[in-house]
Amino acid sequence: MRFFSLLFLVGFLCISTSADAKRKPRNKFVEIETTMGLIKVELYNDVPQHAENFLKLAEEGFYDSILFHRVIPEFMIQGGDPKSKQALQGEMLGSGDIGYKIPAEFKDAYYHKRGALAAARDNNPEKASSGCQFYIVQGKIFSDTDLDGMEKASGRKFMPEARNDYKTIGGTPHLDGAYTVFGQVVEGLEVVEKITHVGCNSSNRPIEDVRILKATVTRK
Repeated sequence: MRFFSLLFLVGFLCISTSADAKRKPRNKFVEIETTMGLIKVELYNDVPQHAENFLKLAEEGFYDSILFHRVIPEFMIQGGDPKSKQALQGEMLGSGDIGYKIPAEFKDAYYHKRGALAAARDNNPEKASSGCQFYIVQGKIFSDTDLDGMEKASGRKFMPEARNDYKTIGGTPHLDGAYTVFGQVVEGLEVVEKITHVGCNSSNRPIEDVRILKATVTRK
């Protein structure tokens, strides 16, 4: 009887685990190989439209040879402009797009802490994202006073976890609720940091090109 109960319990756990796996597909990862090192990002599958679009473009080779065309220390590095593949040295970039937008997918659990992967956008009132341009947050550390002021100005409260992250590892909290965060750097934050220290022109474009050599989808 005990043996039967044990077998039943093991079988039940296996079925439950299998069902959970079907309900909650694992997040996927993309390795972004750049001229300054490797950055690996995890994509949140519960921000589906943004994650699936980024995966699709990576698999198609869209990001291969694209530049990080906008770099601002203590803020972020931005890429994804298709015009940057063949851009002349010093050419103004940032207006290139893929011809469609992605509806905003804001989630309180995902915010602009250091290493966040988020979608760029123009000033459309729906806050819909560019279909291809993205940025990775470097940011800086903020104090409680700083964060209190942002809350007062925006009318939005920071969750305790977000507040703690902004005070310890840093980020760009003023972007929360305005741009969709759909992933996070899991390896290569030092590469992001290194890119933010390159010399740039008055348009924040690196003087020496920082290029994505290849973006590769991985399981982990």
